[in-house]
Amino acid sequence: MENILHKVENYWDGRSEGYSEVNVEELNSYKMDVWKNLINQYKPAVIGRKLKVLDIGTGPGFFAITMATCGYDVTAVDYTDAMLHQAKKNAGSYKNTIKFIRMDAQCLDFEDHTFDLIITRNLTWNLEKPDQAYKEWHRVLAPGGRILNFDANWYLHLFDKEKRSEYEQDRMNSEKNGVKDHYVHTNTTAMEEIAKNLPLSRTMRPQWDAAVLINTGFKKVMIEQDIGQLVWNKEEQSNYASTPMFMIFGEK
Repeated sequence: MENILHKVENYWDGRSEGYSEVNVEELNSYKMDVWKNLINQYKPAVIGRKLKVLDIGTGPGFFAITMATCGYDVTAVDYTDAMLHQAKKNAGSYKNTIKFIRMDAQCLDFEDHTFDLIITRNLTWNLEKPDQAYKEWHRVLAPGGRILNFDANWYLHLFDKEKRSEYEQDRMNSEKNGVKDHYVHTNTTAMEEIAKNLPLSRTMRPQWDAAVLINTGFKKVMIEQDIGQLVWNKEEQSNYASTPMFMIFGEK
């Protein structure tokens, strides 16, 4: 039987080009500055050297490229070759300053205490062993290092009637507001089949994440519940009203 990691890889491999187009739009819009300001607000201070940043699940490279424009020492990992190919293409003049590596987010091939800042977006919900991933991320962070994880309860509507009703309302609102429905234009059936077998699809987050971070040994944990209001445009806010993006902050 095909394992979940392989199914997830195949799914995102197929979506790499379309997803890259969305990332390129972001890179060429006001959003890059919004994300840059948001991340820099929470980054740790380092003296006399470049901030060492690890972007986990970089996809087409949006976070990695955004951080490289700040002059940081950036490493970006993804499990999907097709995504890394898009990321390198999108990086343009930053291609040779960012270290792009194929790697499993749940099993990082880095030394302990390597990075000052870990950033990740829309990744954790894809993981088969998210608690193991958080332990790995804690391990590779330097003392005083920080993690910023941006995600949402993307597939809770598969298990929760109230969330299902809200999700369907989003579909109606998107049509009513005359905006493109992001769920109509992607292969939702394939992803829903995978999501049904992923542990975080049925878990109320970010409460779960906060508890795991504390148990993993992060000394300071904070949650921002509605980051989407800052980083999403009107179209995205219409599409994802029932799945607000949250931010989980952890300091080692």
